[in-house]
Amino acid sequence: MRNRFTFGRFGAAFRRKATLVSCLALCSVGMGLCATAQERQATFVRVDDPAAGTGSFEGTVPEGTSPSGTIVGFVFDDNFVAHGFLRARDGTFTNFDAPGAGTGSFEGTVAASIDPAGPVTGYYYDSSSVAHGFVRAPDGILTTFDVPGGEGTWSVNIDPAGASSGWYSDASHLGHGFVRASNGAITTFDPPGAVSTTTGGFDGMNYFDAAGVEHGFLRAPDGTFATFDAPGAGTGSGQGTSASGINPSGEICGTYTDSSGVDHGFVRARDGSITTFDVPGAGTGSGQGISAIGPPSIDAKGAITGSYIDSSNVNHGFVRDRDGSITTFDAPEAGTGAPCGGTYPFCKNSKGVITGWYIDANCVFHGFLRIP
Repeated sequence: MRNRFTFGRFGAAFRRKATLVSCLALCSVGMGLCATAQERQATFVRVDDPAAGTGSFEGTVPEGTSPSGTIVGFVFDDNFVAHGFLRARDGTFTNFDAPGAGTGSFEGTVAASIDPAGPVTGYYYDSSSVAHGFVRAPDGILTTFDVPGGEGTWSVNIDPAGASSGWYSDASHLGHGFVRASNGAITTFDPPGAVSTTTGGFDGMNYFDAAGVEHGFLRAPDGTFATFDAPGAGTGSGQGTSASGINPSGEICGTYTDSSGVDHGFVRARDGSITTFDVPGAGTGSGQGISAIGPPSIDAKGAITGSYIDSSNVNHGFVRDRDGSITTFDAPEAGTGAPCGGTYPFCKNSKGVITGWYIDANCVFHGFLRIP
C-alpha cells in the first residue's frame, strides 16, 4: 500500500509520498504531446485564518472551494487542535467545531468539501481518536453521522444534490466506500476484487487488491463499476493507479506509480482511453514525480491542477490544459527546501481560481488563491 502524506491523523487532507515527516506522523509524456509554459501573470492571495497557530507545522489548510468563491478547510491552532473554517469571498472567516470533536492535539474538525448551494461536509476526531462524518447546513446546523458497523468515518465530498461520500474503516482497519444521500440514507460499496477501498479526497477513487496493488474505479449511479489501470502502472504492492477526480463530461484524472516507484499523471476519456503525462522538472526517483491531483481538480474544459515533487523532494504546483500544455508555479512566499517548503494546489473552481496551501521557510502552513 502506498505511503500517504499524513498530517498527524488528518490523512484525508494530504496525499501520498510527500516529504513532511519531522515530528508529525506526518517532458516526457506517455501518449500525449507536452508543451511547457512559464508562470502566467497570475495573482496570488495569501489565506490565513486568524484562529490558526503560527508555529512550525501549524497554520491554515484549505480543502475545497465553491463557484462563488467560498473556501472551506481547517486550521491547526497553537495546540495542534484542528478547527473547521469557511472563508467568504470578502475574506471573512467563520470557524466551527463539530459536536463531540476532541480538544487534544491532532483531534478536532476538518471541513473537506462544499457544494454550490453552501452545505459543507467533513469529518472530526473525537477524544478517543475515532473519526466521524458530518454535514453542515448553510445556517450552521451541523449533523454528525457514522457508517453503521464502521470504526471510523471520513466524509470528504459533497455534490450539488447534497449527497456526501467518502470511506469508512472496518474492524480490520480496511477501507470501504460509502454514499450518504441528503435524507441520511447510507449505501456502502466495494469494487469487485477490492480488499480495501477509498473514495474522495486525495486518496481518490481507488481500491487495493489482495496483492496490495492499487486500481482506479468509476461507480455509476446504478451501482455498477468500471475498473481500470493506467498504461505503465506498476503491478507490485504499493504500486498501481489512483483516480482522483471526474468532471461533468466523465473525464477522470489521477496518478499512477510505476515499477520504479515514480509517480505520473493520467487523464481517462469517457470512452475509456487513457493519456499519461509528466510535468517538466519533476523528479525521476522513487517517491518523486506527480505527487497529487485533487478531487475537484479537473474542470469542465479538461484542465487539471496538481502538484509534483522535484529531485530535491520539494513540491510545486502545475496546471495542465486540455491540449497538453503545462504551466508550473509556486506560491511567492513558499519555502524552497524540504520539509519547510513547497506549494500544494488542491482544487480549481469553474472560474479557474486555484486553492491550496504552501509551507513557508519556518514550516508554517498558509492557504492561497491563485487567480488567473
